[in-house]
Parts: sequence; C-alpha cells; structure tokens
Amino acid sequence: MTNKKLVWIVDDDESIRWVLEKGLTEKGLKVETFDSAHGVLKSLESSSPAVIITDIKMPGTSGLVLLDQVRESRPEIPVIIMTAHSDLESAVQSYEHGAWEYLPKPFDINEAAQVVERAMSPEENVHEDEIAPKAEIIGEAPAMQEVFRAIGKLSNSNSTVLLVGQSGTGKELVAKALYQHSPRKGEPFLALNMADIPKDLLEAELFGHEKGAFTGADEKRSGRFEQANGGTLFLDEIGDMPLETQTRLLRVLSNGEFYSVGGRRPISVNVRIIAATHQNLKKLVENGKFREDLFHRLNVIKISLPKLSERREDIQVLCKHFFRITAAELDEDSKFLSQEVEDYFLKLEWPGNVRQLENVCRWLTVMAPSRQIELEDLPPELKNESTIGKNDWATTLKSWAEDSLAKGETEILDLALPEFEKTMIEAALGKTLGKKNEAARLLGWGRNTLTRKIKELGMS
Repeated sequence: MTNKKLVWIVDDDESIRWVLEKGLTEKGLKVETFDSAHGVLKSLESSSPAVIITDIKMPGTSGLVLLDQVRESRPEIPVIIMTAHSDLESAVQSYEHGAWEYLPKPFDINEAAQVVERAMSPEENVHEDEIAPKAEIIGEAPAMQEVFRAIGKLSNSNSTVLLVGQSGTGKELVAKALYQHSPRKGEPFLALNMADIPKDLLEAELFGHEKGAFTGADEKRSGRFEQANGGTLFLDEIGDMPLETQTRLLRVLSNGEFYSVGGRRPISVNVRIIAATHQNLKKLVENGKFREDLFHRLNVIKISLPKLSERREDIQVLCKHFFRITAAELDEDSKFLSQEVEDYFLKLEWPGNVRQLENVCRWLTVMAPSRQIELEDLPPELKNESTIGKNDWATTLKSWAEDSLAKGETEILDLALPEFEKTMIEAALGKTLGKKNEAARLLGWGRNTLTRKIKELGMS
C-alpha cells in the first residue's frame, strides 16, 4: 500500500541524505533514506513510497538502472533523478528512462521540496517513455543545466520553441538537439537564417514558387516548408523577418497551409517550428516591427541561452573540445592552455560568446608555435580585449571614495558597503538562477548569512 506522504531518498552521500531528509521533514513529509539501490528494491517488495529521489551515480546499481526496475515493477511511483554531474546526455537519459523530473546538484531544498510535492499530485504525475539519441552540447554550468533539462522535457513534444540568446551562444546547436531528441528525429531538419536571404526572395525561399512567378523563375521550385514536411524547420534570426512574410508565416502556423509564390492551390504541411533570435521580440512588437499575434504563436516554449560570460566554468572544457576537434581536422596533436592563459580567458568578456571562443581555438591551433598556449601566442585583438575587470572595479571604487571625501562626505563606508554586497548578491543569484545554496557558496557565505543579508538589504 502506498503512503501518500512517504518519500524515499537514495544516495551514497550521507550529507545529501541528511539535508534532504531534514528539509522534506520540515515540509510535513515522511522520509526514509537508503545508501544504495539494493535496499530500495528489497523494500519495494513490502512497502511503497509516494515518490523516490535517487542519485544517478552510485556504487553498484546506478540510479538509471534503479529507475528502470521501478518503472517495470511499480510504474505509478514517480522517480526524481538527481546528479552532481549534469550534462545534456544525463538529462536526456533520465527523461528517456522515464524520470519524473531531473534535479541537478547543488539544489535549493525549497525547490527540491516543490518538485516532490508536484510529483505527489496525481494530475501531474504523467510521463511517457522517451527515446533520444546522444547529442553533443558542451556545458556543466548551472545555466546550461537548465537548457539540458528543457531539451530533455521536450524530447517527446512537437511544440513550437523560441530560442533566445546573443549571437554565438549556440542557438542552432540547441535547435538540432531539440530535433534529434524529438519524435521527428527521422524526418528532415532544415535551417534558414532570415538575415541571410534578401527580402524580395525570402517568401520564395520559404514557400517555393511556380514557373514564371517572377523574373528568373525558370522552373517550379518547392520551398523550405514543403521540403521540411513531417520534420522540423529552424528559422534563425526570426526578428529580421519582414512584416509581410510574418503574415504568411502566421497563416502556416495557424492551419498548416500556404500558397507558393504565384501558386493558386493551397499546399498543406505538417512542420514543427523552432525559431531563434538575439533581439527582444517584445520591443519589436512595441515598435511595430513584429506582429504580436505571431510573437505569441512562436513564444509557446522559450529557452534562454546564457552568454559565455554567464557560464565561465565551461570555458576550459570548451577549449579542450575545440582544440581536440581542430587538431583532428588538421591531423595534429591537440593544443592546451597554460594556467596563465586559462586565468586570462576566465576574465575576458567574450562578446562573441562560444563562437568567438571556437574561432580563437582554431586560430591558436594553426598559429601558435607550440602545443602549450602562452599569453604571447594569443591573437592581437584578444590581447587588447578588455576583461571583466575592464572597469577595474578596485580603481573605480578608489576614485569614487577619493571624490566623495574631496566633497566633504563622511561615513562613506556605510554608503558603499550595502551597495557592494547587494551587487555581489545579485550577481551570484543571477549566475545560479536564484538558487540560494549555490549563490551562498559562490559568495563564501552560509545560506543563513545570505538569507539574512537579503532581508537586511531589502532585496526579498
């Protein structure tokens, strides 16, 4: 018989078990803990929890194997997978095996409790088997974990997706991953960048044209929509689409029909749309440059891609990845960064994001004289590039203090310190997507200290 308030926690790390048990118990839930999958499977013979939370990597039977066995014998029990080694593969694998949710470590205990409570709600406890091949997106940062989770959750969906992020953040790569991990993975995948096509040719490119429809149309040609029928069409830089074309796109999204340029008969298609932009579509709507109804049609599910400066912990692994790929292409030994260059890279702004980093790695592979990359090997534009400390905050702060004192101001520390702490807290919470435990760790505080500071500074 199932205990509707009972949660089983499975993790070989005693500290994780303790934190979860304490946090969930305080929420009024009953908790039992296990240090291995074996104990869970044995206990399932005589009792049944409402929810199981399990680590993915454990000695002996892994969390995924446990998930498979629970799904086979007790499919009604939602299983939440947690891991300290989050990447796209583990996220997709978890959902593929039937996980109810995927929880990367470190996590906020309140967030974990909310996930558990949702899993206990019968109306939300519905997940289907999902099958997905491996896709390669590099990233271990918390911001990328959110992207991985989104891809995993969408792996059995045909929903329209809007990818938002700066140029060079990997929007097309994510679009391909969404396609590869979707029910349409065996069907066509076509990509079209709105900014690359002349406006007067864009409609013909998208919808095709009849022979003689315009000067140069010597023969009938099918467009990207028709070519992608049954599959996925990736529309990059959707914000650059002309208004007249937006109207035609809206019609396709509404009823799956369109007319080719010069055509008189409607063409029906079944195409999943993944759109992407580096622009603020809401502002474009406000300025009359983008249709509001089309915006809402596209903005069904939005995935925000982080800037490289928001995922600095991924820079080293990305460099290794790009060096390895480029070396293989040139049949050379892979290069690597000296510690000095690694530290320098972590300070750069990287306005071109991952694409810029990849191009730098390719340049270094060809131009650097030795395998170990030193500061003097960097391209000139990178040597001159400003760093995160471009404004040299210490110098700026000193200048502000001197100016304030020169003006006769007093007690300037009481004025500056709260603002400094507030700025640091906002930066840490932004980096961890609001997860206080991780933000506190980044700041060098305990969670209680962070909570107290937030309250004192009026940030709550």
